[in-house]
Amino acid sequence: MRLRQILLKISFSLVFFLSLVPDLGAQNKFLQPSDVYNPSRLRGVVITEIAGGMLVSAGLYFLWYRKHPRSSFHFFNDNREWLQIDKIGHATTAYNIAAIQYDLMRWCGVKNDASIAIGSLTALGYMSIIEVLDGFSTKWGFSGGDMAANIIGTALFAGQQKWWDGQRISMRFSYHGTIYPQYHPKELGTNFPSKVIKDYNGQTYWLSINVKPFLSVRNDFPDWLNMSFGYGAEGMLSASRNPEVIDGKKVPLFQRYRQFYFAPDIDPLRLSSNSYMINTAAYFTRFIKFPAPTLEWNTLKRWKFHPLYF
Repeated sequence: MRLRQILLKISFSLVFFLSLVPDLGAQNKFLQPSDVYNPSRLRGVVITEIAGGMLVSAGLYFLWYRKHPRSSFHFFNDNREWLQIDKIGHATTAYNIAAIQYDLMRWCGVKNDASIAIGSLTALGYMSIIEVLDGFSTKWGFSGGDMAANIIGTALFAGQQKWWDGQRISMRFSYHGTIYPQYHPKELGTNFPSKVIKDYNGQTYWLSINVKPFLSVRNDFPDWLNMSFGYGAEGMLSASRNPEVIDGKKVPLFQRYRQFYFAPDIDPLRLSSNSYMINTAAYFTRFIKFPAPTLEWNTLKRWKFHPLYF
């Protein structure tokens, strides 16, 4: 409890400090777009991404898919699993891959429309690799729902970049530990990294809206302050319905329910610094929701206020 109180004080202090500094509206200086085409940069990006893609694909196969029996390519309808948390996770991942790839292309001096197209195709291509691997696994299958979510996330990025020349609405992620992995660790994770990926009960996905551009031209609303809407779910021990017995042990009966959140957020890309390290850290935390006081409503028909929610 003491740690929670300390984090709460830190959060309020940071928000208060930022509200006193009116000139933080400058864009983050990391990966600034180049006015001229830079082939050496582009060559380095392409080589790095090809190598990285091969390593990720090989890693997924040897660390994940090889453990499960393989089959001929097939489809699988998992749209009702995990109360759709996994689908929103797909959309969020695709959105952020597209956004980062776009920034890399602009940093290389590639023109705007081409960068949007390359960013979108990269996101869809990477996410498709995962779906194809799923399609050859007996435990899963190629999911049309997952691909639809990938397209939605990519379209959210591309549409905003094309028509608004920027991202007013971003997709973000947060995670907090839950009690559920202890009852089904094989399904929900055995250590912190695996729980972050597998425990859907602790995952929350957010639409973080930068308010200032939606207001009148002349307004004093802080450029760095966002308002966000989140979605989560709890009570899930397995994908579709909770088992009564796991590995021969009887487990509690948890009610599965959805959660909807509203909270303030900070846009790190609107915070500029002369420190390269700070700008870099801010850029790569763009997909993480800032911990903040949060209002929750859930399908148990209960309202909750969280002084600090992750």
